Amino acid sequence: MSFLPPIVAEERPWPMPFAICCTQLVKTYAGKPPVKAVRGIDLQVEEGECFGVLGPNGAGKTTTIEILEGLSTADSGEVEVLGLRWRDRADEIRQQIGISLQETRLPEKLTVLETLSLFRSFYGKGIRPSDAIARVSLEEKAGTWIKHLSGGQRQRLAVAAALVGDPRLLFLDEPTTGLDPRSRRQLWEIISQFRREGRTVLLTTHYMEEAERLCDRVAIVDAGTVIALGSPAELIAGLGSENVVEFSLESDEGRPQPPAEYWSDLSDVSSAMLDGGRYRLSLMQPHVVVPRLLNRLQHDGWRLASLTTRHASLEDVFVKLTGRHLDDEKANA
Repeated sequence: MSFLPPIVAEERPWPMPFAICCTQLVKTYAGKPPVKAVRGIDLQVEEGECFGVLGPNGAGKTTTIEILEGLSTADSGEVEVLGLRWRDRADEIRQQIGISLQETRLPEKLTVLETLSLFRSFYGKGIRPSDAIARVSLEEKAGTWIKHLSGGQRQRLAVAAALVGDPRLLFLDEPTTGLDPRSRRQLWEIISQFRREGRTVLLTTHYMEEAERLCDRVAIVDAGTVIALGSPAELIAGLGSENVVEFSLESDEGRPQPPAEYWSDLSDVSSAMLDGGRYRLSLMQPHVVVPRLLNRLQHDGWRLASLTTRHASLEDVFVKLTGRHLDDEKANA
């Protein structure tokens, strides 16, 4: 990643304690029957933090983010962004936020520099388009038409368009979906640099590693409500275990595999579940559990097809709370 120059812009006082504060958000879409997408969501995002919103498809997270961004209106509830309300001071809010959508369609016969010059013209204050280009490492593409950029380059350009107004608050909706690992790491560094300047990021992602690496706190949303909130470390600690043992058994025709509860009484196992033909045991001491597991398998005549051990992750929290994998949601999306 190349050196990122500092933002050249007038410093602004940031007196408000919360970048985002919403209470009892409700949003229902008309239909037969009506769809209650958001059911009383409360969120407070502190200034200077990276806040992640995770949830399966249809959970209400996109609707919630659109309300916070001013792209949609809640049926009821209160929203403050940077201490301001959309209904009272929408133009002022827009001048202080940047938004990068999951898919941004830009005029294909404009160059990178022309595109960012256009976006810069929308703001009363901001940074130079050339500085925005440098921040996303697209200097060599400044004179290139959009149509000739790769997917990763277009995504970085979309982030640059969100940065060119010198925002205090940056909304990033699935910013690295579909990117190769190198482009993903580049965007991670851009986000980290933004936060090092004391600014705020609200991030949605389908990548658990991304959420664990970037986010100070995470809200998991399901069925229109927040079902878990805390730092990644706090949410993982809430599992009651630090490690996970995953294993699968060789098929034995005519003999059904035992239920997940069959392994729950192994010493030190705090929970067990069967997911897609693989057992997942949550525990503290794999060196204690694995020998006992192997002894039971041998005693009962089962043979292992696979076995892995790893540290517990945010993915395990998500699966426990929603019964689904976020990676599965990404593939469906």
